[in-house]
Amino acid sequence: MPSFSWRLLLMLGSWSLTLAESDGSSLLDGWQDMWLFKFLVNVLGYATIVIPGYFLISYFKRKNYLETGRGLCFPVIKACVFGNEAKAGLLDDVSVTSRSDVESSSSSRQAFKLVFCAAGLQISYLTWGVLQERVMTRSYGAGEAGAEGGERFKDSQFLVFMNRILALTVAGLCCVLVKQPRHGAPMYKYSFASLSNILSSWCQYEALKYISFPTQVLAKASKVIPVMLMGKLVSHKTYEYWEYFTAALISVGVSMFLLSSSSNKHPSTVTTFSGVVILGGYIMFDSFTSNWQDNLYKYKMSSVQMMFGVNLFSCLFTVGSLLEQGALFDSLGFMLRHSEFAFHAMLLSVCSACGQLFIFYTIGQFGAAVFTIIMTLRQAIAILLSCFLYGHAVSSVGGLGIGVVFLALFLRIYARGRLKKASKRAAPPPVQKV
Repeated sequence: MPSFSWRLLLMLGSWSLTLAESDGSSLLDGWQDMWLFKFLVNVLGYATIVIPGYFLISYFKRKNYLETGRGLCFPVIKACVFGNEAKAGLLDDVSVTSRSDVESSSSSRQAFKLVFCAAGLQISYLTWGVLQERVMTRSYGAGEAGAEGGERFKDSQFLVFMNRILALTVAGLCCVLVKQPRHGAPMYKYSFASLSNILSSWCQYEALKYISFPTQVLAKASKVIPVMLMGKLVSHKTYEYWEYFTAALISVGVSMFLLSSSSNKHPSTVTTFSGVVILGGYIMFDSFTSNWQDNLYKYKMSSVQMMFGVNLFSCLFTVGSLLEQGALFDSLGFMLRHSEFAFHAMLLSVCSACGQLFIFYTIGQFGAAVFTIIMTLRQAIAILLSCFLYGHAVSSVGGLGIGVVFLALFLRIYARGRLKKASKRAAPPPVQKV
């Protein structure tokens, strides 16, 4: 009898231990699939690179290494920590030359360039948007895409790494083949824009797991609202009446679209809230990136040099974090198992890198206003293309909301252009020196 009771206790104990292990493993798997857990793990991986780098930079500055340093490592440390004295003349000459070329070229040649830039931007970013939604929302394997039994790709950080490493290669080739101004910025200053750029890109990919692509595009188009709020609260900026009017129109349009969206796709309020939070993170990180890059341009660098520096640190951060998590080889294994995903990931990276080059070329040739119009049209076409390809249902009220948002964006562009023309007319003519 005692032996029977002992056996019964051992069986109960082993059964409870098995249950505890299975519950613990399922709980761990559930945590690993949560976007917030992934975000914190990624940030922790970046911190293992940022914190030692911070202490090294502080050490070299405290030791006055620029005055006392010698040896083979001195030029590298000087470029990374202290930078060089930038000569603004070369950059100014390049910009003046390109501007004079634009003015002297024929109208037909300019029209061809404009069509070329518009087509390049539309093809690059429309393809990129379609592939982005395909990769993050559909399955691979087991028959057709999205079929049951297929395998979904989950690691957004690997896609960011793929995009950045190709962009780094393209920017490096441009720096070698095309004459650039002398570089003067300390290299470590690119890391700030790089880190925020990585996080904004990760949020952009991750948000597609919780919201539809049209919702994401519309939220990105309405970035002007938080930008104006931050400018009012932090910098005490003042805005014109038309800026408030268009911001209100954007708010109304976005509200119409979101409130009219079908609840069949995302019935959970928690899921919807997660998508909103991730989009908020994207807008915040993206706003910081653009402001920090504007601050870096005081060193008189070219856009290609900016592209190279930011993507260099982006590759360093992402590959370090992927290796620490063991996710790099898992993602490469996914690529080997699914050749279609490998093709999509490579094409996604090519579109991202080409899109960046078209951005720099378009702004250099025609200015920011023309570029903004082209990209606003691209956002509208992207919503229509996504609804057509992936079957997103948009009601008549939602379609009206989309129209209101893009009407407000074009009003902003028109008003800003009129304001610039008026300020040019009011400016006194330059005094010629004899």
